[in-house]
Amino acid sequence: MSQTAQHSEEMLDLLVIGGGINGAGIARDAAGRGLKVCLVEKDDLASHTSSASTKLVHGGLRYLEHLEFRLVRESLIERERLLKIAPHIVWPLRFVLPHDKGLRPSWLLRLGLFMYDHMGGRKLLPPTRTVNLREAPHGSFLEDRLVKGFEYSDCWVEDSRLVALNCVDAKERGADIRTRTECTGLARDGQHWNAVLSGPDGEAHVQARQVVNAAGPWVDKVLGRAIPRENHENLRLVKGSHLIFPKLFDGDHCYIFQNKDDRIIFAIPYERDFTLVGTTDQGFEGDPSGIDISPEEAEYICDAANEYLRTDISPDQAVSSYAGVRPLYDDKAASNSTVTRDYVFELEDTDENGAKAAPILSIFGGKITTYRKLAEHALKRLGQGDTSWTIDAHLPGGEIDPMRFDAFVTDLAMRYPWLPNGAALRLARAYGTRAEALIGGAQGLNDMGAHLGGDLFARELEYLIEHEFVRSADDALWRRSKLGLHLSKEERARVKDWFEGEHASAKAAAL
Repeated sequence: MSQTAQHSEEMLDLLVIGGGINGAGIARDAAGRGLKVCLVEKDDLASHTSSASTKLVHGGLRYLEHLEFRLVRESLIERERLLKIAPHIVWPLRFVLPHDKGLRPSWLLRLGLFMYDHMGGRKLLPPTRTVNLREAPHGSFLEDRLVKGFEYSDCWVEDSRLVALNCVDAKERGADIRTRTECTGLARDGQHWNAVLSGPDGEAHVQARQVVNAAGPWVDKVLGRAIPRENHENLRLVKGSHLIFPKLFDGDHCYIFQNKDDRIIFAIPYERDFTLVGTTDQGFEGDPSGIDISPEEAEYICDAANEYLRTDISPDQAVSSYAGVRPLYDDKAASNSTVTRDYVFELEDTDENGAKAAPILSIFGGKITTYRKLAEHALKRLGQGDTSWTIDAHLPGGEIDPMRFDAFVTDLAMRYPWLPNGAALRLARAYGTRAEALIGGAQGLNDMGAHLGGDLFARELEYLIEHEFVRSADDALWRRSKLGLHLSKEERARVKDWFEGEHASAKAAAL
């Protein structure tokens, strides 16, 4: 059965528009409650904002300065919940915050970190401690003037995989997930919505009792299509860009650097061989479909980091970059740095005459860390009750004790000793307990299909097509993984050729 044929003659309980983290989380939660759900995404899952983050599950230390205590507390609670339900794609990191004279005073940093340690019920992660920055490993990397810093805990997340795994789970619970499918028509008809979905197989017409508008940067556009009688200008688009450098320092710790403009820059170990540095906060206008880092942003990132680095970096040293826009709710804050990162709902459930009608719930803002709680709140606003089944339900592959992940990797490597060096760790990090399903009955590399470069074999691409909605080389190399960073130009072309070959095309068409 083709994607667009499903549910075309049925009444949906919920149509979710947008395949970023908010839409994916809501679709999963709703499907787990037994609702008939369809999610549509005009591109690939996590094609835009949700794959362009700083890849952190964190409380948002600097939000304390803006007195967003509820958001920080909720984020800190969710941080440990996500670590428990998805320990393969979420893992602890230690951040080093240097104290720099002339910026925030030492006592203020320590007070903020004390609150950070205690306001979210931290249980799994170690507390803050003071560190000597002139000792190893920091002394060889940081400027001589930096003497004292504070080391605290937050978590890393594979952002685009978090989206994909929520959709995998939603599908397994009965949801219909349609990528490359845009909602091109949306009209209310009393107590339901009529939607036109345009996808690879043409147009499909569906009906839904409720609609969630989680279209990210396009949320106002979708709302204007659904409620054309009103003016919708709720968004402030803020662009965030990052640079990726060859590894700048050894160790698993990260750095958070204060800037003179009161913003911060992160330097984070990335994909074993690299360091991720960013982000920016720049107002954005225009088409958010495909955006790149600007020369000014690249210079800003390097200049900010170079205030702390013993050896300066420059944009030409970066091996890659990415940029995205955050679709924040426009609370009329004076600057892009202070506009709220909290989520805001707009519920439209009356018609032009003021009578009760089929609702559409639009979502503005939000952050990856709080997506699960956002989904609960969204469904509650739609009258679906106060169920919290996702609070401890593992995401696919996440049935691992987060404190014993290394043991899981060791066991996987022992069961498949013929895997290339480092492949067991990569597969465990990507697929968790489902790595075994990917490998299947393979007895050696000859059973893994064509070798496409590095430790990538055709069997993994076949798994991604069958289970994770992958349809192109970019889906596989840049969103379901970051293998694009590790493969050569020739190897990436080989992967693209594989997708364009008869085997992959036939398999994708059969799904």
